[in-house]
Amino acid sequence: MGKRSLSDREILSQIPAARARDAQERRQGLRAVSARYDRRTERIVLELTSGYLFAFPVRIIPALHDATVAQRAAVTCNRAGDALRWDALDVDLSVPGLLLSAVDVAERRRHVASLLGQAKSIQKAAASRANGAKGGRPRKSAAAMGPDNRTPDAA
Repeated sequence: MGKRSLSDREILSQIPAARARDAQERRQGLRAVSARYDRRTERIVLELTSGYLFAFPVRIIPALHDATVAQRAAVTCNRAGDALRWDALDVDLSVPGLLLSAVDVAERRRHVASLLGQAKSIQKAAASRANGAKGGRPRKSAAAMGPDNRTPDAA
């Protein structure tokens, strides 16, 4: 299936939603307003739009291992605040990706699943209506429940 180009009207209609997402990401602190290299701790320190500081060790980024102090210190944020850039090294890092990398895999999966569960679509609404017409979500059987009879057994 070939890709379809968006018309100017379709692009323009998407701009308000994109601006709203950008504003929400800025409020949530998923954007960087500044970045610097802390030579003493060998960390890159980001100041996020939320006011939080986030630092990560240079050793976790293979592309920065052999970089000189001057090269590491030459870090910049792009205009949108969603990426860090080292021009001399030709290295770009995603700010949301760095933030997520600080969280274990199970927590990342829970977060992504939560976001996906919030998604709204015509298909999801139709499936929900059809399920509701059948009496809703089936109750868990006692055999599927854990010893406390409140949570599914993690067998």
